[in-house]
Amino acid sequence: MSSFAIFGITFGVIFLAELPDKTALASLVLGTRYRSSYVFAGVAAAMALQVGLALAAGRLLALLPHRALEAVVGGLFVLGAAMLLLHKDEGEEEAEGRDPKSGSFWRVAGASFAVIAIAEFGDLTQIATANLAAKYGDWLAVGLGSWLALCAVGGLAILGGQKLMEYVPLRVIQRVAAVIMLVLAGISITGAITG
Repeated sequence: MSSFAIFGITFGVIFLAELPDKTALASLVLGTRYRSSYVFAGVAAAMALQVGLALAAGRLLALLPHRALEAVVGGLFVLGAAMLLLHKDEGEEEAEGRDPKSGSFWRVAGASFAVIAIAEFGDLTQIATANLAAKYGDWLAVGLGSWLALCAVGGLAILGGQKLMEYVPLRVIQRVAAVIMLVLAGISITGAITG
């Protein structure tokens, strides 16, 4: 599979999985309170850190034998789909985090970085990024696709993510992402069985 196709698959999966996430809500809340470019700088930096950690985890998963790797990846995709389907909406107050003390770039970007880095740690999209990195072995395409998808969702949330929710219900977005993850799980599990 080409790097461009792997990039596209990664971008699509991560983008859809991140839309209904608490990280998007945190970005939305921070974006309504502070200068959007400052918030986005902190969000993008936090997402880069989380993608780097996920790629490292993906490298460890890739050390498994092929059949075992496919089985683990398939199982993790099923887990991710289940997390999306069983997800309950959280209040915005949980996503807000601590308010920065002033509106300076470093305070706002730093607070945004801290809130998002903590919220994203061990998150579904981080697990999915590790899975995709292990499955495809194209670390650059997966890393770039994942980071750009996370930044795109953060940017959309900061600039007015509530508009999307007026037209597309959150449950629909979650279900589409879950179906995509189940398809990827099926492909991985089939690969584990057939070798």
